[in-house]
Amino acid sequence: MSKILLVEDNEINRAMLSRRLAKKGFQVVLAIDAADAWEKALAEKPDLILMDVELLPAAGREPGPDGWDATRRLKAMPETSAIPVIALTAHAMAEHREKSLAAGCDDFDTKPIELPRLLAKMQALLQKRTTP
Repeated sequence: MSKILLVEDNEINRAMLSRRLAKKGFQVVLAIDAADAWEKALAEKPDLILMDVELLPAAGREPGPDGWDATRRLKAMPETSAIPVIALTAHAMAEHREKSLAAGCDDFDTKPIELPRLLAKMQALLQKRTTP
């Protein structure tokens, strides 16, 4: 069973996608912002990260890094640099894809999530990671 870190600031999106992934057999760990993502990535050692790149601060928290910043930091840390990251965003413009890939994301997908498409991207990255 692959462990997925889902970094999503929207509670409804987080609940919906985590349930759908769990039904497909994934173990899902949740994070609500960049700081939470760094902590959970180090502690949980996920096989793949789904990163909302346009994170908003959680209630009661100061504005902080967005998902692009979070990804850059994860890719810079030796403990997490090899974990594949798929950027998730509601914006389908080419510049968002380019910005995500430049930040270190391994792939890009748009919201609303089309689960079969996202699962195909996830499986490709998970297989690539386990194939020598």
